[in-house]
Amino acid sequence: MAHSSVRPRPARHTRIVRAVSTATAALAAVAVVAGCSSTGSGSSSSADSSSSSSAGASTAAAAYPVTVSGANGKVTLASQPHHIVSLSPTATEDLYAVGAGKQVVAADSDSNYPSGVPTTSLSGLTPNIEAIAKYNPDLVITSQDAGGLVAGLTKLGVPVLIEPAAATINDVYTQIDAIGQATGHAAQATQTVTTMKASIAASVKAAGAHHPNLSYYWEVSANPYYSATSATFAGQIASLFGLKNIADKADKASDGGYPQLSAEYIVSAQPQLIFLTNNQSTDGGQTPAIVASRPGWSGIPAVKKDQIVGLNDDIASRWGPRLPQLVAQIAQAVEKAPAK
Repeated sequence: MAHSSVRPRPARHTRIVRAVSTATAALAAVAVVAGCSSTGSGSSSSADSSSSSSAGASTAAAAYPVTVSGANGKVTLASQPHHIVSLSPTATEDLYAVGAGKQVVAADSDSNYPSGVPTTSLSGLTPNIEAIAKYNPDLVITSQDAGGLVAGLTKLGVPVLIEPAAATINDVYTQIDAIGQATGHAAQATQTVTTMKASIAASVKAAGAHHPNLSYYWEVSANPYYSATSATFAGQIASLFGLKNIADKADKASDGGYPQLSAEYIVSAQPQLIFLTNNQSTDGGQTPAIVASRPGWSGIPAVKKDQIVGLNDDIASRWGPRLPQLVAQIAQAVEKAPAK
């Protein structure tokens, strides 16, 4: 289980499929060990041009002080931040997408996108306040208040904005807008959100939003098998296409939307689509070929009809500006899926 962006334990702040999870301790252990992949794949997005020259026009119109809302309440910035430290890979992508890339002086060890990010050894899970302070930050963005981060930085006069793992698609847009406002790039943040919405709508329109007879299995990890139900962020993304989630019937309140499934259960559920979010070696290395070779899985429709989809691990792990790429990949699989 790669990239733990699980709430309340977003260890590496990337696993989009665990956005609303309160999963079991076993699940947490797998997540922490797996870590974040560095695929570097996926098509270009608004994040690529985040430090473009258009940033100047955006910041020129910004007026400070500015107050934005995060999970830690209202955060006021007296002036535009120019030494931003990001302790969340998603926040890093958001910053670059809205044109604040040049203002980022340091990012956590899991921030690997876009190219040119000033990745460091900093951690959002176990933050070292002294190490963070060395970058002389005037804004720190993270996904959780771990290790007394907020209190420690507040004593140093450093504002902290907490943007937790998104529970809904609207949360994604709200966070991007907040980061745009905080950094002096409100207009570019609005444009980023507008573009994302249009792209997602186009993908849903192309594939169709009503496929109740098309079932799927969303694999978060293997050995043991953990999945994501319709109640999770990942499940909500798949629900845009009206798909049937085989994990829903197996979920219990204690699972937090991420039940552990037996191989027998998955085989008997006969999913027509299988989505893998654990492709990379650091995430478990579960390729379509490996899935197809699992004992007893050859009779699953998704295996028989070659409908095992290896999602980009990083894109499937975050809730930022590359979300439309995840939606597009699911849409392509839905369009290609044969009728039951």
